[in-house]
Amino acid sequence: MTDEARADAERLDADASAGNFRGPLHGVPVGVKDQVYAAGTRTTDGSKIRADFVPDTDATVVAKLKAAGAVIIGKTNMSEFAMGDPISSWFGPARNPWDTNRNPGTSSTGSGSATAGFLCATSLGEDTGGSIRGPAANCGLVGIRPTWGRVSRAGVDGASWSTDTIGPISRTVTDCALTLGVIAGHDPKDRYSRTEPAPDYLDGLDGGVRGMRIGVVQELMGGHGLSLNEQSRDAVAAAAEVFRELGAEVVPVSLPMAAVTGPIVRTITSTERVSLNPEWLRERFEDYHPNTRVAFAVGNLIPGQVYYKALKLRALVRRQVIEAFRNVDLLIQPTSTGPAGLLADEPAVIDNKEMAAAALREGSFRGLYSLSGCPALSIPCGFTSDGAGALPLALQIGGPHLGEAKIFQAAYAYEQATPWHERRPPEL
Repeated sequence: MTDEARADAERLDADASAGNFRGPLHGVPVGVKDQVYAAGTRTTDGSKIRADFVPDTDATVVAKLKAAGAVIIGKTNMSEFAMGDPISSWFGPARNPWDTNRNPGTSSTGSGSATAGFLCATSLGEDTGGSIRGPAANCGLVGIRPTWGRVSRAGVDGASWSTDTIGPISRTVTDCALTLGVIAGHDPKDRYSRTEPAPDYLDGLDGGVRGMRIGVVQELMGGHGLSLNEQSRDAVAAAAEVFRELGAEVVPVSLPMAAVTGPIVRTITSTERVSLNPEWLRERFEDYHPNTRVAFAVGNLIPGQVYYKALKLRALVRRQVIEAFRNVDLLIQPTSTGPAGLLADEPAVIDNKEMAAAALREGSFRGLYSLSGCPALSIPCGFTSDGAGALPLALQIGGPHLGEAKIFQAAYAYEQATPWHERRPPEL
């Protein structure tokens, strides 16, 4: 979007010279995931099937960014139809600036990569089962999945209607809060949009955590069939101590369903994904990336009663999460099993039962919030080492419905008390 971005920047420069500022993102370069419509610009979903689709309207979030003065500098790469590894993109994989042989995260791959690589100041991703929080974790960024319905999805190609959420991926908590403040709010074009007005997320950001009660989800801190990396566990435990030193009461919390939320999320999202444009699977099967082709074909084979059981299990998870927030203000846990893994370089089908189960369990670190609709933020909480080749580790902070302001408040307090946000990828 080079020509459009330069023209917008010149126009915004002229406005600034005249003392006219459009909003809090005046002149700020923003990347937008390529399932979000930008009028007159291809929106491909990372797929050959959509390679020539050009929308004639902006998504609501893009219109809000422009109204706030942002410069949309480009569409960011993504896994094909927001599913699977980065290699499934028709344009080739996005790469992780911390190590270009590492995975930048699933789905919102380019938004994580571009933001960490300083190609943009902030970006938009879309989170179904963790596709904002995963790239934020892998790329050493701050990313928030807002409350379901807090941000409009009008003008966004869907993946899973009951879990899809648009949110920002940024380099700092302040940038993330600022970006969410611009795009949040009711939209009559989205029937699931929440009607409560969005607050100013910068207001009270420095309020600290003294007096907060923060729960550590025990089922996600090791064991329970989850292969949690020791460094990740230790980094999150250290983060809990930082909160305690800052004045919060930190307590253990048990959520018995937490460790199995990954398979529940995958069952629901796989079923809902393939209900979108089923004719493409019938008529353009060979145009899908092999990984997507297999995933979508398998999604069509999930029996109705299994989907129904997953929905009932989701209700149990949601109840447990909501009950937990009656006793604590926030929940903390790892965002993922460990640092970014190696980037796959060729299509692959997992034919080992244990490996497949492990891949499903990885989603359990983010499944609580995808299933409950509650907001959750990922923030760096350490690195694998102090020297060359260090990779980010990530902490996840969850809150009750519409609890984004308190999440930002806690995340900001932690960020300011630790050095992790000051580190940069080696080439930068």
